[in-house]
Amino acid sequence: MSVVLHESALRGRIAVVAGATRGAGRGIAAALGEAGATVICTGRSSARADASTRSDYYGRPETIEQTAELATSLGGKGIAIAVDHLEPLQVAALAERIRTEHGRIDVLVNDIWGAEVLKGGPPQWNTPIWKLDLQKGLRILRLGIETHLVTSHYLLPLLVAQPGGLLVEVTDGTAGYNAQHYRISVFYDLVKQGVNRLAFSQGHELAPHGGTAIAITPGWLRSEMMLENFGVTEANWREALTAREGRHQAPPDFALSESPRYIGRAVVALAADADRSRWNQKSVSSGELARYYGFTDIDGSRPDIWRYTTEVREGGKVANRNDYR
Repeated sequence: MSVVLHESALRGRIAVVAGATRGAGRGIAAALGEAGATVICTGRSSARADASTRSDYYGRPETIEQTAELATSLGGKGIAIAVDHLEPLQVAALAERIRTEHGRIDVLVNDIWGAEVLKGGPPQWNTPIWKLDLQKGLRILRLGIETHLVTSHYLLPLLVAQPGGLLVEVTDGTAGYNAQHYRISVFYDLVKQGVNRLAFSQGHELAPHGGTAIAITPGWLRSEMMLENFGVTEANWREALTAREGRHQAPPDFALSESPRYIGRAVVALAADADRSRWNQKSVSSGELARYYGFTDIDGSRPDIWRYTTEVREGGKVANRNDYR
């Protein structure tokens, strides 16, 4: 199926991206703006927020205002609202403001995470639960699950006010893949599979109201933090694949990485599909949706590292990485 994601595909739609500061959230907000939507960008990293909304990534330069400006520059209307999604009163106030100013939500994206630092890097992965810091682990659960529950509780009434609403839960790994693979730690594993299950359970509850819920995982995401880790930018990211003095060289599979806009275009394709209910309760990847809908990443390619992982790296198939891009 081919969907043309033109600049007015979502004109007049009201979208909320919860956790829009950076990474997948920023990419999704940008793509929604690219399609003409009004995009409400929430998060804790605000140029105008006080300490009550300070992010766990305190000190990083990205803000929700930058994301909103990007969505606007691409043709939509970006609106930045500082919200700590662990604070029910703040999310309730967000819901009331949206109800007053817009009357509804057409697309809700639950992308809240904020635990990238807490989960640690590869040297800390595969550490048994009894050797992990319990408070850090519980914080991961709060940031990755509780935030989504609070957000859905207050914002879904605005999504089901009319048929056709779309809820997107952003995670890492499909339900099928995660069911067969241990993911980094007990806490991380539980969160990422839990978010897949949230799409399933909320899809059950949305269906009678004409709504759709779907979990989407990006592949290897070239987030701001990932690019910084390899000492490259989006403009020259391929250079991370070659050795250079003073720079951390990326593994070969980084060749199948994707920009944050890719998962954003997946969300846009779903929102633009009048028959999106076919995906209700499903767990899919950005690459799978790109194959189905025909959209591409910003460089014109269709990276699909999850399919490459299962078919080639783990499945024994002989293939070139270029066959999966």
